[in-house]
Amino acid sequence: MNLFEAILLGILQGFTEFLPISSTGHLTVAGKLMNLISYEAPEQWTSFIAVIQLGTLVSILIYFRKDLWNISKDFLKENLKEKKSFSSQSYNSRTGWFIIIGTIPVVVIGLLFKDIIEGSLTKNLYVISASLIGLALVLAVAEKTARFRKEMKDITILDSLVIGFAQAFALIPGSSRSGTTITGGLFAGLNRESAARFSFLLSVPAILASGLLQLYEALKFIDSSIALNLIVATIFSGISGYLAIDFLLKFLRKNTTFVFIYYRIVLGIGIIILISSGIIQK
Repeated sequence: MNLFEAILLGILQGFTEFLPISSTGHLTVAGKLMNLISYEAPEQWTSFIAVIQLGTLVSILIYFRKDLWNISKDFLKENLKEKKSFSSQSYNSRTGWFIIIGTIPVVVIGLLFKDIIEGSLTKNLYVISASLIGLALVLAVAEKTARFRKEMKDITILDSLVIGFAQAFALIPGSSRSGTTITGGLFAGLNRESAARFSFLLSVPAILASGLLQLYEALKFIDSSIALNLIVATIFSGISGYLAIDFLLKFLRKNTTFVFIYYRIVLGIGIIILISSGIIQK
């Protein structure tokens, strides 16, 4: 891998992590097209991806720094110090509970199916293409049936569970964490911007936990020969991730998600064509 490829992959990781189009799908295809994924030692590629994901984690922490600070501060104050009942808690404190409740499904399902999730089947491009297309169709249904009436202040425990279970489907490569959670938010009745905003806040514990775990497991496969590429890719991942968050929130204030739906379908079909033509291996 050269420096240009590292920059390209960092930018790709950042943008596709937060847009509902699947970072795993894009990085897997890019890695195979650039011959960067070694079939003899795939751990090196996994390690590279695990590290540059930290850039996107930093971007979301910076972008939502005020929200996360206020949520954490009020949650600790009202639950540990003042010990208020849930119904009497502030918006920030209740949002903290919703994030915790919404995180439970992905943790439980992730631990129960860890071996399957990390297995070779879920790295199969046929699985990724099917997931890209399948989620696109589900998101289209959500767009057509959603009421778009609720804002962040209207989220309930049931809503957080619905979106939390939707997030668990992101464990299937090609689904997209933001894609599944935004879809869940729309089905729960949220408007598009609120669905995206809660999606990003909900992703913090999951990205933090999975990122640190993957980083710990990946350290043994990282050496000094790729250190510069890792640093550069991580920096560009963080910058592009920040821009992607800002873009999507502003975009969804006035637009639907159909541009992403169409893109996912085209990409999914394109991957199948690339496999069938022998340009890339599944």
